[in-house]
Amino acid sequence: MTDSQNQQLTTRWATMDDLPAFKAVMQLAIDTLQADVLTPEQVVASHAVMGLDTQLIRDGTYLIAERDGEIAGCGGWSNRATLFGGDHSTDLRNPELLDPARDPAKIRAMYTAPAHVRQGVGRLILKTCEEAAAAAGFTSVEMMATLAGERLYAVAGYRAVERVEVMAGEVSLPLVRMRKAF
Repeated sequence: MTDSQNQQLTTRWATMDDLPAFKAVMQLAIDTLQADVLTPEQVVASHAVMGLDTQLIRDGTYLIAERDGEIAGCGGWSNRATLFGGDHSTDLRNPELLDPARDPAKIRAMYTAPAHVRQGVGRLILKTCEEAAAAAGFTSVEMMATLAGERLYAVAGYRAVERVEVMAGEVSLPLVRMRKAF
C-alpha cells in the first residue's frame, strides 16, 4: 500500500442512511472474495449466515472506511453476545450485554470492497474497532472469521481457537473462531 492510498482512507461511524451503500459492498465482497475458498454452493449459502446486524449501527459501533467518497470497506465491534450473523439470521443473535471484565468484545461484519483488498482497508477498520473496544474497557476481542478473512486476522495478531461448520440449509460452511488479547 502506498502512502497516498493510506492518506485517502477516511473512517466514520455508520448511520442507518448508509445501509443501501454498504449492503451492496457486502454482497459483492461475499460473492467475490470467498470464491477462492468456498464452492459456488457455499458462497450462495453464506448469505444466510452473513450480513449486517443493524444493532451495531444503533449502538454506534459500525465503521465505514471510504476512499474518494466510495465505500472501501466496513466492519464493527460489539459489546453484545452475538458472535456473527445478520438481521435475517435471528437464531444466531443474542443482544445480551457483555461484561468487559470477563468477556471479549466481538468483531463483527467485516467486509472489504473487492477493488480495495490488500490496501490496508481491513487493517484500518480492525485497528479502529479494537481501539474502541479497548476504550470501552475490553481486554480482548473475538470473531467468527470466514476462510477468506482468516489470513488478515492472523497477521493482525488473532489466533484460531476453534474451527466450526455452520449449516446454511443443507450446505455446510467452514468458519474459524479467532481471538486476540490486548
